[in-house]
Amino acid sequence: MRYDSIPNQLFIRNRKNFNVEMKKNSIAIFTSNDVKHNNADDIMGFTQNNDLFYLSGIDQEESILVLYPDAYKKENREILFIKETNETIKIWDGEKLTKEQATEVSGIQRVEWVQDFEMVLQYMAFEADGFYLGHNEHLKRVTKDQLTQQDRMINWCKEKYPLHTYDRAAKITRELRQIKSKEELDLMQRAADISVEGFHKALKVVKPNVMEYEIEAELMHTLTRNGATRHSFKPIVASGKNACALHYNTNDERCLDGDMILMDFGVCYANYNSDTTRCFPVNGKFSERQKEVYSSVLHCLKEGSKLLMPGVISSEYEAQMAKLVETELIKLGLLNKEEVAKQDPKKPLYKKYFMHGTAHHIGLDVHDVGLYSRPFEAGMVLTCEPGIYIPDEGIGCRLENDYLLSKNGPINLTEAMPIEINEIESLMI
Repeated sequence: MRYDSIPNQLFIRNRKNFNVEMKKNSIAIFTSNDVKHNNADDIMGFTQNNDLFYLSGIDQEESILVLYPDAYKKENREILFIKETNETIKIWDGEKLTKEQATEVSGIQRVEWVQDFEMVLQYMAFEADGFYLGHNEHLKRVTKDQLTQQDRMINWCKEKYPLHTYDRAAKITRELRQIKSKEELDLMQRAADISVEGFHKALKVVKPNVMEYEIEAELMHTLTRNGATRHSFKPIVASGKNACALHYNTNDERCLDGDMILMDFGVCYANYNSDTTRCFPVNGKFSERQKEVYSSVLHCLKEGSKLLMPGVISSEYEAQMAKLVETELIKLGLLNKEEVAKQDPKKPLYKKYFMHGTAHHIGLDVHDVGLYSRPFEAGMVLTCEPGIYIPDEGIGCRLENDYLLSKNGPINLTEAMPIEINEIESLMI
């Protein structure tokens, strides 16, 4: 792997915490993600299933983790199945994990080849009462039209063992993964630090007539040379009116003198992510109107991030953030105070200029797992990302940081990334 090795104590502890939440005499099965193909014999690359990674640290395709904490035989209480290498694989694809290396990474003593999974499982299955199986339970999951490896495992298991009970592994992992350990926070801080460096590098190439993708290239160069795996998501480098399209990412237009650029990007390091947004002028100097809009958004970020405290409910937080933005929209002359007072609460006027949420969990997933009905707790990491979008003026502005929640107030993991107007302008001289 590109990233530094992670102490296996993290994964040992994660498995222990998961086991505590399981029903008695149950087996949990976690599968790796598929290797996705595009055309002919080419592949899109591999990204590990994050629940499997969380519990094992294994970052390799065709892997299966089995947990059976109540197994009669100690060697059956946790088993890792990995892909067996051979000379052909070595020649064409390079080395895969040995059993010894898999044990070193995961802390799991029993490692078997994945082709033996069905046979080994059967030796334990009829002693168990039920299974915990993984599935993508994210509110905005993108696998609804795909048959994933998780889906195939669910179908196979239920056909093979129809009389067992079945439970959702994701119900446990989503609770555990929301609270970040020190080791996880260190990895997230590393991702944030690489993002900071990428921002500085990107600013150095910004000038009138530069292409958006040229700025994106600096981000890619920075994360690669720092051992990051990939972007957290396809970066947004949106100049002028493009910044008013929330998920614009074609990044194929020319940046014009007088325009402002919105850059929303993140770094994935050791499968842990950062997510930041900054705005800056193409010519190095904000116009007066750009300053006004930027200052309003920055005010909302500063004040809104203070509200990220343990005990707060997400819906309450979002309502307070909306009020902050609404007030700034009135100051900017985009909303009328009297009309706002008479507005339909179900159709608030601010939605014309601010149409998205402001906080999401972040960790192994950029939009990390977890139910927003759960109050915020110390140890969670959330973003704060207010924005104002004015298509008629060709201005879209969003600012975003990553915050670790604590009882003493939020800690900004991206504090080192410049955000004040004078800081940004001085960097672009």
